Amino acid sequence: MQISPFRNQDERKADREEKREAVLRAAVRMFNARGFHATSLDDVAASLGISKPTIYHYLGNKDQVLLECVTRGVAQMSEAAAEARAQPGNGLDRLRSFLVRYSGITMDDFGRCVIRTAEEALTTASATRFRALKREIDRAMRGLLTEGMKDGSIALLDVKIAAFTLAGALNWPARWHRADGELSPESLAEQMVDLLLLGMAPRSA
Repeated sequence: MQISPFRNQDERKADREEKREAVLRAAVRMFNARGFHATSLDDVAASLGISKPTIYHYLGNKDQVLLECVTRGVAQMSEAAAEARAQPGNGLDRLRSFLVRYSGITMDDFGRCVIRTAEEALTTASATRFRALKREIDRAMRGLLTEGMKDGSIALLDVKIAAFTLAGALNWPARWHRADGELSPESLAEQMVDLLLLGMAPRSA
């Protein structure tokens, strides 16, 4: 049987997804390193040895590229929350699982982009979408906190303040952690989360 020299539909689709991923990864790393406004699509294209129209073909304009990057990061956080809720144990155990994953994500490419991106960098429509995505993560964190308070594994707290405090602390490494630093993202996440959760332990009478 003669093998066709032409790629079939599945192979072409896989090839397109691979190229799209390469463009997206190059863009998010450049946004994180230089900032959105200081990065042009010409810069991204040059780093890959392609033309700017190729980026338009796979991802769209600069605003659409950034929105795709932050959407990917928020999706990773949402997945972490869903997995944590499905785990056994008490509310504190599930919250810890989510927070460790969340912290690690914020030190990776797309999660870092979520933290470093100001809404003002996006168009009005994209900024509205970005805010909605971030609210989903806030609701997930508050839900896990509430579950822990209900089963007694977390002290009774102001859920809003607790969620803001956790997010604020765990978002900050996205700005200062270095991949070649002394601590790995995994080790740093574990230590930070354990330190933060000490303040949430129920107090004995």
